[in-house]
Amino acid sequence: MTLSLINRIGDWNPQLLRELKGRLKTRNVAIASAISLLGQLLFVMSYYGQLPVEQDYPQEILSKYCTGPSEYSNQYHCVQDIAGNFVINWQYWWLDIFVWLSLISIFVMSVVGTYMLIADLAQEDRRSTLNFIRLSPQSTQSILGGKLLGVPVLLYVVGFLAIPLHLCAGISASIPLTSILTFYGVVALSCLLFYSGALLFGLFSSAFSGFQPWLGSGLVLIFLWIASFKPITHDPTDFVNLLSPSWMISYLVSATSFDYKSPFSYLHIETWQWFYIPLGASFVSAVAFAVLNSGLWIYWFWQSMMRRFPNPSNTMLSKGQSYLLTASFEVIVLGFAMQNMEKGRSGSQWLSFNLNYLLFFNLFLFLCLIASLSPQRQALQDWARYRREKVTNRQRVWNGSLVRDLMWGEKSPNIMAIALNLLIISLPLICWILVWPNNSEKVDAFLSLALTVTVIAIYAAIAQLMLLMKTQKQAVWVAGALGAAITLPPLIFGVLSLGSGTDPYVIWLFSAFPWVALTQHTAATTVFMAIMGQFTLLALLNARLSRQLRQAGESASKALLAGHKA
Repeated sequence: MTLSLINRIGDWNPQLLRELKGRLKTRNVAIASAISLLGQLLFVMSYYGQLPVEQDYPQEILSKYCTGPSEYSNQYHCVQDIAGNFVINWQYWWLDIFVWLSLISIFVMSVVGTYMLIADLAQEDRRSTLNFIRLSPQSTQSILGGKLLGVPVLLYVVGFLAIPLHLCAGISASIPLTSILTFYGVVALSCLLFYSGALLFGLFSSAFSGFQPWLGSGLVLIFLWIASFKPITHDPTDFVNLLSPSWMISYLVSATSFDYKSPFSYLHIETWQWFYIPLGASFVSAVAFAVLNSGLWIYWFWQSMMRRFPNPSNTMLSKGQSYLLTASFEVIVLGFAMQNMEKGRSGSQWLSFNLNYLLFFNLFLFLCLIASLSPQRQALQDWARYRREKVTNRQRVWNGSLVRDLMWGEKSPNIMAIALNLLIISLPLICWILVWPNNSEKVDAFLSLALTVTVIAIYAAIAQLMLLMKTQKQAVWVAGALGAAITLPPLIFGVLSLGSGTDPYVIWLFSAFPWVALTQHTAATTVFMAIMGQFTLLALLNARLSRQLRQAGESASKALLAGHKA
């Protein structure tokens, strides 16, 4: 029967069979099972250690698991029954176990699974076996799906063995079974989201030379930590909460009769909104939106992998796909900007804060787009030669053909595509700013948008120029250059702020966060000069890029003609 099952798995997905045969060995499964069971035992024993114990002398005992009168927050006097045993609120005890076991499971499954997948791809790349896998007749979905299911299989064993304790804790805490099972489904979908991102990260991060597993899993850990402990603030940062399943714990706890206090209780989550739609009004609506949101990003991750895996020289997204990705991202984050205002903030201040958050998220999006749409040196050289030969042969060339090629071409520079994506995010933001009630706030908002858009275009031009260099590990150089461009202005601001007689906030106008200077009421002439300076720098960078492309096209054409003559 076991042999028949193995044969079926091999017929369905040979890559999955390869991964399972390499990992599901008796010794490995025994170690994984021991880690899971021993960890659960220690976890439960730590909670037993928090229960009150009898003392040899009279002493007031307080515990959150007791049932006596309360004089302090979440601390109750411990009373004894007729037999002299403390009366314990076991339902609350089980609820505490359920909540923290849920949070630990989210972190372990997401972070460890991400590390395992990235490390496996890095190992395959070092052994040069990844190229052999690419040449196999299997489809990209089959190969990467087999890795996604097979590489973390021992982690799945650890998680599967923890389900009985988790179910027992949830049911003993009076949490509905359907809600617990829904929580499992959302956690599984969240793991699929992070694992898909890990596979994509592993496919293009080979330049980090073995450091990529720690980098990828570290980023996931930081993200989950922020998402799990960040409160609901009714602004675009609520988008971060949506990508972590920890927000569901608040709904699961609310199904009980306890006023449970924890750092991730998400107070006022029931007022969570998206385009003023009451997203958090019910458990069902919140889960449905989270599933749709995770499904959307999983789709884009797999679209990128299907382009990148068969041919590593491809960009991760086509230019047409980038336009749809930008539009979908902007709709989601803009929806979280349109919520009821937080108490204690004026309307204009609240709108400005939301716009700044949106510009920050869009900066992150465009850094990803720059990495996804920037062709490598050889592709740019081929494109430049093609354009030169087309003109040299005196074919009928419509001026719009170049524009179409820059908008949709696979090997053309990314400048036009980035500009169109900037237009896609700018139009809805402009419409939103126009309906603001305060005209003075509108001016600062438009200036912030203009400065941010120009800075992003400059970053795109710098990245494309550096990819034309004749150097190894160009991705590392590009990442270092953009990192310096983003971090140096704030550092310069810190140095200038130590002096006197200087307006240090001017430096922020040339950074990725120009709204910092605008919130300090920087002079209008200074802002105008900054915009003109940025446009000048952008024009110079584009002129330099055009000249280098022409030179690359000429060199490639000469080399090709020399080869034909020889």
